Amino acid sequence: MMVIRWRYWNMKMGRGSEKRANGLCRVLLALLTAHVSLLTQAQTTAPPAGAVTPAGQAAPGTPPLPDTATTRRGWQLVRTIKLDQPGAASLDRRGNLYVADRQNNLRQFGPDGQALNTYSPPLPGHVMQVEAWNTAKVLVFYDDRQQVLVLDRFLSPISELALATYLDGQARVVTLAPDDRYWLLNESDLTLRQFDVTQKRFTITTPLDLLIGRSRPDFRFLREYQNNLYLLDRTGGVYVFDNLGNYRKKLPLPGLTYVGFRGDELYYVAADGLHFFHLYQLTERVVPLPVATAPQVLVGDEYAYLLTTTGVQVYKMPGK
Repeated sequence: MMVIRWRYWNMKMGRGSEKRANGLCRVLLALLTAHVSLLTQAQTTAPPAGAVTPAGQAAPGTPPLPDTATTRRGWQLVRTIKLDQPGAASLDRRGNLYVADRQNNLRQFGPDGQALNTYSPPLPGHVMQVEAWNTAKVLVFYDDRQQVLVLDRFLSPISELALATYLDGQARVVTLAPDDRYWLLNESDLTLRQFDVTQKRFTITTPLDLLIGRSRPDFRFLREYQNNLYLLDRTGGVYVFDNLGNYRKKLPLPGLTYVGFRGDELYYVAADGLHFFHLYQLTERVVPLPVATAPQVLVGDEYAYLLTTTGVQVYKMPGK
């Protein structure tokens, strides 16, 4: 039909109009080609059979599941410290790591795990607790001889305190307060006490028998942090006191042997990873660890330290 109309047009208009007729045909052919192309494209966006998505819209994809393997791969192993059966450990505010070895020597490592200093005590003793959170002092508590030793940041001795001289009982855990007073848990009469080293006497005593009840406590850790005092009982959880020794609350976290602090969060290790519990919002998040088992983990600003039976693994945390 296009050819017949073109011949009729040519006879009617003459040979001079041939060019215009050819141009009109090209326009019509272009319009037909574009129409066919649009139909083809519309068919490619049609949803599959059984889909509820309207025609002409792409069906939404399934949201991806959390990739725990990728999260674990985000941990970067920086250094492995060989240390047979590491014991009590702590971090200072500069990120330095302090850990007792099997012979109860105190080892100091830089934030990336580089060895710095070692303190060997003149007398043998079991290191129950190391507390390095104080800006310029490191506390070492020997529970078998009831002695508190204070070192500077180069592990040189500053002072020592023989608790048996002042305490009628047995101290289980000890920590250093920001004002250089000592907090301790007297396991003999279940009291939380503060000792003023300047006055050489106890200034605060808080009985714990009513809080603990008939349970058999197993105290493992004590630290003053952000004007609160945290006492870890493996049996009952974490008891929270103010900086005057007044009881505030208990965090129901039984079964723990160590807790740490980072910013406004308390952290601990569980079977599913590293838990961060916000101290004020009371929310919790979990970060998968790069290894399946790690009895103790210490977390700094940039690095994390995983203590095992054979040493310490230093990791750069995801996103750092």
